[in-house]
This record gives sequence, structure tokens and C-alpha cells, in this order.
Amino acid sequence: MHKFILLLLSVFPLVVFGGPLMNPQTEGKIARLIQQMTLEEKIGQMTQRNGADGHEDQIRDGLIGSILNEIDTDKLNNIQRIAMKESRMGIPLIIGRDVIHGFRTVFPIPLGLAASWNPELIKQGTRIAAIEAASVGVRWTFAPMMDICRDPRWGRIAETLGEDQYLASVLAVAMVEGFQSDDLSNKDALAACAKHFAGYGAAEGGRDYNTTSIPEQLMRDVYLKPFKACTDAGVATFMVAFNEINGVPASGNSFLLKQILRDEWNFDGFVVSDWASITQMINHGYCRDDKHAAERSLNAGLEMEMATSTFIDHIKNLLDEQKITMQTIDDAVRNILRIKFRLGLFENPYTDPADFPELVNAEHLAAAKESAIQSVVMLKNDNQVLPLSKEIKSIAVIGPMADDQFEQLGTWTYDKNIEDTQTPLMALKKFDKSSAKINYVQTLEYSRAKDKKDFQKAVEAAEKSDAVLMFMGEESILSGEAHCRANIDLPGIQEDLIHEISKTGKPIVLVIMAGRPITIGNIIDKVDAILFSLHPGTMGGPALVDLIFGEVSPSGKLPVTYPKVVGQIPLYYNYKNTGRPFDPKTYVPMDSIPVRAWQTSLGNETHYIDAGHKPLYPFGYGLSYTTFEYSDLKLSSNKIKLVEKLQVSAKITNTGEVAATEIVQLYIRDLVGDITRPVRELKGFERLQLNPGESKTVTFELCKDDLDFHNQKMQLVTEPGKFHVWIGPSSTEGLQGEFEIVQ
Repeated sequence: MHKFILLLLSVFPLVVFGGPLMNPQTEGKIARLIQQMTLEEKIGQMTQRNGADGHEDQIRDGLIGSILNEIDTDKLNNIQRIAMKESRMGIPLIIGRDVIHGFRTVFPIPLGLAASWNPELIKQGTRIAAIEAASVGVRWTFAPMMDICRDPRWGRIAETLGEDQYLASVLAVAMVEGFQSDDLSNKDALAACAKHFAGYGAAEGGRDYNTTSIPEQLMRDVYLKPFKACTDAGVATFMVAFNEINGVPASGNSFLLKQILRDEWNFDGFVVSDWASITQMINHGYCRDDKHAAERSLNAGLEMEMATSTFIDHIKNLLDEQKITMQTIDDAVRNILRIKFRLGLFENPYTDPADFPELVNAEHLAAAKESAIQSVVMLKNDNQVLPLSKEIKSIAVIGPMADDQFEQLGTWTYDKNIEDTQTPLMALKKFDKSSAKINYVQTLEYSRAKDKKDFQKAVEAAEKSDAVLMFMGEESILSGEAHCRANIDLPGIQEDLIHEISKTGKPIVLVIMAGRPITIGNIIDKVDAILFSLHPGTMGGPALVDLIFGEVSPSGKLPVTYPKVVGQIPLYYNYKNTGRPFDPKTYVPMDSIPVRAWQTSLGNETHYIDAGHKPLYPFGYGLSYTTFEYSDLKLSSNKIKLVEKLQVSAKITNTGEVAATEIVQLYIRDLVGDITRPVRELKGFERLQLNPGESKTVTFELCKDDLDFHNQKMQLVTEPGKFHVWIGPSSTEGLQGEFEIVQ
């Protein structure tokens, strides 16, 4: 009997101890492959190379397991043929690509998608991206990025799903489901990659690749939440982060890669480095040299190396020196092969574009337009300037983002064709429900331009128009990886241009296209309305025109807190209350402080004397062309036991004159905890479509798992006690109730 059990464990080593998705038959195939592989072939499976050209001999010898950044279908089919037919083991390659927010059809940047608060729409968009990418031979995407970010100076905030762990979790899972489809072996499925593991969005000062210091409780309750949700949803792969966490780089962090990912979460896919992140541990001061970096990353649980060659160069010597074990190598190869089997690559690694729909087809464009519409947040609309009347006679269109087919696409759009892009100016000219004359002056060649030579032309265009549309913002290159900004005002002299146009007295609609929140304190009083459009993608133009003319009402809500000034950063809604919380009744603004005032006249609270306590716009905020009334808050009980569930409901009424969508949000506050709790935490949301005068009741359900957190002993607990609960339109408004959890 003993021998039989040992035999089972040797053939099916992870069936007993692994996750529920493992297939015994597949595990047997994997075990037999590993038994037949040479050490060099095992290392090959753990090696990823850039591009198809020049690697044919290495693929033939089984020395490469993955290729990234190649989208030529003929080349990909050829190297797959070499891997399958000419290599000794006949193991297919896995082809990776950064398919971040679309392939050829470009959707809004992820932060823009998050502003839609619409997981089904996001799932549809990633499904389309997967279909388009798979049509050329790509089967693995390095997305979704679910790093929680509380600092808009960080360039990669554009790729995130915002500052809140609940919202990011829901939306990241939707992206995984869209990329991977209902069966990873489908020919149009991409293996998703949860990145960057972990804490990358907390980089000090918003500077990319920088140090992070995150207490374990905060790591578990905030930064790891989306990753855990994606693990539960079956995400195929993980990518480590560039940063160090509390002194240990992510590429060599066994706490993350072994204790959390494998032991606690039972993840059974594989972990890939980020580009050269293994060798960068030398710069961090964590490793002496390449060999030491390979040793530390392997022993920590990193399994595939992107771009660099420390595994190829050093694994054999590390084994000989007994600094790593063959079991570590075999486990890594097993996890990689498992994903290749799940993708169906062993059965068919080849791609026939004829099996797929046309790129950038009408259905894909329609989905991209709807995503762009729902991602726009209306921040301001004084005197109901918007929507513009279709009877308006003339419109001045001004600014560098009005007709730039490249810049509105945003970061990470390698596979775009800018000729597909429809800009706002193009859409205005095609909008057949208005006959307004368009007076267009680009004025600034690009967002950072500082030449005022066309200012007067822009002023003249505004003076002879009934309304002004100003398309401002930042170029796509100003956000994304390594593109961090200390000053997040509008670049160049765009503010000067706004000031000049405001002197005409004409109503101004400012459309901001950017990869992050832009501080607008210097010009907010100079414009009448603001539409915030986080780089909206291929169909951004038609989407914005439909919103501007009221074909649809804005419904987007901020997925991040919008600061007044950069000095408020980091700024986020779910902060701790402190021992001396802000009190607006005793706040004394800096300009109101008497000269030589006695020190205590300043209030002694947590705030800035020049910027106060509040952001410009709170998390969850967004205006509509109608108004909504919240009423009749009801709780199913004022007291519940830990095993019971609580229903919280409210009636929402459209009190305006147009049909619109409201994103209803549920927040709670745990008043007393073993670890101090945030002032509010998002626990649910629902998109609600309402006609004028229509009312609907929204009901949310809370259970103990919705209220848990890690205590001082790092135990996941839900503690008895009192809670506040809100249903409202943002993180700072809403109907408030109270309930208690009792033993």
C-alpha cells in the first residue's frame, strides 16, 4: 500500500496537494514529460525571449518556452512548428503580448474603464481584445494590472483600476473572465496575468520602480485583495512587480510568492518576472550578481524569466552547489506546462486568421464607443451649459487634443492603427443632428507646446461662436510606465490659453483627455463645464460628441480621488480618522489667519491650512444631465449575528427630465476595531437606468465576509460591534444607517 501511494505521488505530484482545477490525466502527462526532459530543456521552459527572429535554433533545441512581442502570424506559426515538430520534446511555445486595453480596437485606458463601474462592459471589451489578439497568434496577455494607486503622479495609474480594493477586485475579475473566456482552451482565449505582485502602486513619491513600505495588515486588506479575487476567478499567471516591499524586492519575495500565493491561496499557474526584474535586484542591493539574483528569485518562487538570462546562465551551477533543488525546477516547469495544456496548445498551437472575425469590425467599434461613453466623468456643469443645444449655430473647437488620432489612444497601444481612430473634430463634422458651423483652431501643436502664435486665432474663433469646446489634456507619452510627473497641472501653456479664451465671455466646455487626474485649480473658475475623459481610445470622438449634444447622459464616476493640488497627495477616500479629525467648523484657511495670531487659533486638526482637508472631487463622484433623489433607507435588522446576512435598501428616483444611469454605491464604517478602520469602505455598487420620474429600489446584502479585516495577529476576523452604513452617489454623500453585529 505504501509503495502504491508513493507511485501515485510521483506521477500525480500536485493532484493531492494542489488546487481543484487540476486534471489527473493532464497531471500525468506533465509528470511524464518532466521525467523525460533534460535539465537544459527544463530551463528552456522557464525562459522567455523577445521576438521570433533569430531564436529558431534555440527553439529547436528546446531552450525557449515563451516568446513575447511578436505578432506576425506566419512567424509565430513557423516557430510553433519548430517547437512541435523539430524539438525533441515537442512542447509548444506560449506567445505573450501586452494587450492592455484593446488590440487593434483600442478601448479607454484601464483607469477610464474603471470610471464606468461596469464589469459586464469591461468583460466585453477584454473579450474583444482577446479575440483580436488571438487572431494573430497571441495567447497570453500581461493584464490585468490591479495595483492599488493613491498617487496620481505615478505614470502607471493610467493602467490601474483606481484606488479602491473592492472596485478593483470586481473589475479585475471581469477582465480575467473576458480575456480567458469560459474555457482557456478556446482558440480565442488569452491566459491573463495578474500584475504587478505586489504593492507597486504604493511607490514612494509616485516615482516608478521606487521603494514601497507597506505594513502587512495594509498589504493584506488593500493591496492584495484584487489579486486574491483574481486567483479565485482562475487567473492563469502572475507577474511580479519591479519594486521592493519592506526591503525585499518582489522578484525575490518568498512571503508573496510562496506563503501567500501558493500556501494560502493554492495558486496553480505560474509566475513570470517583469522585464529584467530579476537582475534589477542587484541594483536594489538585494543580490551580489546575476547568479545570486537567479538563486534568490528561484528559491522565492519565480518560475519564468522575461528578457534576461540568469536562469540559463546559472541554474546548472546553482544545482551543483546545492543552492537550489531539482524539485524547485520541476515544480516551475510543471506549473508552466499546466497552463500550456489548459490553453490547448499541445493539441493546436497554430493560428489561422480566417477562423476569426475581422479586426476593428462594426461590433468591436460599437463596444469601444459604449465603453468610451460610460468612462467619461462630468465634473462640472454650471448653468446647465451641457448638453449643447442641437440648434446652436456655431461652435469654436480649440486645443491640441481635438483632432489627434494618436494621443487620445493613451499608453500601451502597440498594435493600434491610428487611421482607425475617430477624433472629436471628425465626429463633430459627421454629427448629422446639428448643423452648427465648426470654427476649429488647433492653437497648440501638442499638449506641452509653449508657442502662443495662434492664440489670437483661437480668441477670434471663440468670439464668433456661440459656445467653445476646448480639448485639452496630456499626450499619451506623459503617462504610463516611467512617465511620472511631479506637477500634474495641464502641461505647457494650456492654462494660459484657457485664460485667454475665458475673456471672450463665451460658455466654455473643457474636455480633459489624460492618463491621470489633472489638477485644475488655476482654471476651474474659467470654464463652465468639464468632461473628464481618461484617454478614451479608438471611438473617443463619437462618444464625446454624443455626450456633448445629449444623445446620452454622462454616467461615469471617479475611480480615484481628484486632488485640488499636488501637495495633498497621497489622497484617498478610505483614510483613517486620526485622533484629531478635520472639523469644518473650526477650520481657519491660511488667508484668514490674523497676523501674529496665537498658535491655537489654527484649530489643531488634520488638514492643510492652504488646501483644507477635502479633495476637489471625491471618489465615486460624477454628474449627470438629470438629478437623482435618494430616500427610504431600510435595514433588514438593526442587529445581526455573525452567521446572519443584512439587507440594506434605498429608493432612487430620477427627478429630472432625461433618462440616465446612476451608479448607486454602498459604503460601511466599522466604528471600533482591533486595527483602526477607515472612515468609509466601498462594499457594493449597482448601475441603475431610470427614466424621468421613475423610481427603483436598490438592495444590497452584507455578510460577515464583507466586514472582515486582518487584526494585529494577522488573523482574518469579523468583530462584533457597531457599524455605519451609507447608500449614496459618492463616497462623501448618501443616506446613513447604523447596525450592530452581536455574538
